Amino acid sequence: MPTDNRRGVLLDVDGTLVDTTYLHTVSWWEALRQADHQVPMALIHRSIGMGSDKLLDHLLGPERDRDDDGRLRAAHDGFFGEYWERLTPLPGAADLLRACAARGLRVVLATSAAEREVAALRAALDADDAVDTVTSSADAQQSKPAPDILVAALEQSGLTAERVVFVGDSVWDVVAAGKLDIPCIGLTCGGTSRGELAGAGAVAVYDDPAALLEGLADSAIATVG
Repeated sequence: MPTDNRRGVLLDVDGTLVDTTYLHTVSWWEALRQADHQVPMALIHRSIGMGSDKLLDHLLGPERDRDDDGRLRAAHDGFFGEYWERLTPLPGAADLLRACAARGLRVVLATSAAEREVAALRAALDADDAVDTVTSSADAQQSKPAPDILVAALEQSGLTAERVVFVGDSVWDVVAAGKLDIPCIGLTCGGTSRGELAGAGAVAVYDDPAALLEGLADSAIATVG
């Protein structure tokens, strides 16, 4: 339950703060190829941001034989894990988090990554001093575009939907936020276009965290709550 009237900013991490979208794309492509599923990378990229269950439904169809889903997820995780030590924050990511914290905002990393992966992402960001709350896949029953991870982020941080803004890089982020009437700022650094993000309902679109930081004083973040 919310514990006070503080304001906050919820942020997706993969593709929003850390440059992982295309690494996930390649990892899923390799995992699917191993299982003789020939899926173009462009289609996989457009699915990144969904949870693995919904991503596989989207790419392979909901009527598929699900017996291999566990092996596909494990294969993806194995391929993606090879990149962990080389993960790189997107331009301005850590500075954006610190600037939001300096404004008195509660900074929440609303990610549905698994806990071990979250640790690698946080190490890449190197901004734990600015972070109040971090979620993981264990906190959500359903993945995006369902809003479960955002609900968990609100509950764990003591914030309310009326006093936060969400920052994400995918259409699925925007859709999930919209289900809770949370304004969503879109970033194109995950490879989704300005038009797609705006068309899904993003209140504003920036190139990357550095661009959002530069315009922070005039953004929805500055007026939240």
